[in-house]
Amino acid sequence: MSGHSKWHNIQKTKGAADAKRAQAFTKIAREMIVAVKEGGGGDPRSNSKLATVIAKAKAANMPNDNIKRTIDKALGAGNTENYEKITYEGYGPQGVAVIVETMTDNRNRTAGEMRHYFDKYGGNMGAANCVSWSFDRKGVIVIDNEDEELDEDTVMMDALDSGAADFENEGDETMTVYTTEDDVAAVADALTAKGYKLLSAQVEMLPQNGYIKLTNEDDIKNMQKMLDMFEDNDDVQNVWHNWEDAE
Repeated sequence: MSGHSKWHNIQKTKGAADAKRAQAFTKIAREMIVAVKEGGGGDPRSNSKLATVIAKAKAANMPNDNIKRTIDKALGAGNTENYEKITYEGYGPQGVAVIVETMTDNRNRTAGEMRHYFDKYGGNMGAANCVSWSFDRKGVIVIDNEDEELDEDTVMMDALDSGAADFENEGDETMTVYTTEDDVAAVADALTAKGYKLLSAQVEMLPQNGYIKLTNEDDIKNMQKMLDMFEDNDDVQNVWHNWEDAE
């Protein structure tokens, strides 16, 4: 399977600075709180949404104590945090498709900021589903192969035995396992139990038709600045796109 394009959407997880790691944990915690409320409880065995977020948290090296504290907080009677999930779609330079998933307690603020980022860096925000129709939601698990020198056939068989739908060897650093949206947590747990180190385990939006390569230096700079602004915004949970050369 092609389309994940070697770590493009999660490259900042590995070796992230402390500030980036703290921000990532904060965003995962917010996602976990929403999953507890929407999924009907704090037990991942009966709440598949929570199980998926926990798999993502563990792959990002979020401490178990943080995970437990966040779930307890979500279950607490005094927790009044209410976040609304809103997805924004649009285009970057040269028609690069961009999907921004947010969780916000103020939709007017978030909408204004998202539109500003699109406009400022040579893009434009579009209507709902203007680009998401060309993406597929899949579970994506990235296995660390930088130091392990894993055997490709062994990893592929272990992944398929764990319930994966597909497998891709992306070279010296990573191998990628694809699952259905609902199976990512179970497959991630099974691979972890087999001793694999996971760099990421989450549901992603993968472009159906590959990635776009930008040819203009100004467009490249603007596209990177746009993505950085989205990533640094506290309301933004995930950013998906089909730009080939994302750093």
